[in-house]
This record gives sequence, structure tokens and C-alpha cells, in this order.
Amino acid sequence: MALRNAILAMLLEGESSGYDLAKVFDASVANFWTATPQQLYRELDRMEAQGLVQARVVRQERRPNKRLFSLTETGRAELTAFTARTPRPTAIRDELLVQVQSLESGDAESIRAAVQEKQAVAERKLKHYERTRAHLLAGRTEADYLTKADRVGPYLTLTRGIAFEQENIRWCEYVLEVLEARTRSAAPRT
Repeated sequence: MALRNAILAMLLEGESSGYDLAKVFDASVANFWTATPQQLYRELDRMEAQGLVQARVVRQERRPNKRLFSLTETGRAELTAFTARTPRPTAIRDELLVQVQSLESGDAESIRAAVQEKQAVAERKLKHYERTRAHLLAGRTEADYLTKADRVGPYLTLTRGIAFEQENIRWCEYVLEVLEARTRSAAPRT
């Protein structure tokens, strides 16, 4: 998937500045696609040149002017074509997994620390995603939201992010338990 598809999908919510897209990207899309604000701005410029989005300038006093981007018909058509194709299978590419795979020749304490850090990051992300879910639901039940909300895609991708971080936490706990058990069994007995 190209970054452009994630941007096109975010613009379904309506007109947005690059700054606001970066904030929304970090809050909602980051659970399945990452990009820096600089990457977003560069891609928006390319997309505008290709006619996928259009920008209008909003003049501001005491601040730089800002550009608000919106989808064009060409952009909508590209997004529709993207959603119609069969996605490629996903593959895990995780440096920590290579470190864990190399455990016997590696530094077990460094790997333990890396796993603990991954767990802490996953726990922070999970809390953030759960707050986002509560905000989206706004007191409604999930069933009510899924039945009546205008757009359910952002909620469905958020639930995938929640499940992903829950699994990351579960796996980290498992690895740490195994490492602890191996440390106990290898300890000299007195």
C-alpha cells in the first residue's frame, strides 16, 4: 500500500490541512501505517500535482497561510480502485524477532530489556487506542455505533490496532516468562 492511499482514506472525513492530517494520522492511522509529517507533506504535494487532491489557501493573520486539502474525483476514483483490489498478504518484519531468534548467541539481558521496552510501548499504545475507542463511541455501545455511524472503517481499523497491541503484550509476557524460567533453571543450586 502506498502512503497516498492512507491519505486518500483520511480525506474521506473532509477537507484538512497537512498539519491536521499529521495529527489525525498519528491518532488513528498509525496503528496500521506510519509516516512522518515530512513524508505526509511531500506526498500531499505529489498528489496535488497528480490531481488526486486539491488545495486551497486560507490566509491567516499572525500565522503562515495554510493549505486545506480535499479529495478530487480522480482521488476518489483511485481510492475506489485501491479498495477493489485484493490486498497482498502481510509479513512481519520486526528486528526484535531476529534478536529473539538469535537468543542463544546473543546477550539474553539485552534481549530481555528490548522485550520489556516493546511491552511498555505496546501498553502505552493500547491505552491510547482504548481512549480513542471511547472517544469514537461517545457513550454508545459498539453495536449501536456499528449500526448507525456514518463511517465504520476507522473504528474497525482501530479494533485491529487494539488486538495487535494486546497480542504484542501477551507475546512479550510469554517471552519474559520463558527467559525467567531459563534463568532460574540455569542458576547454581546451593
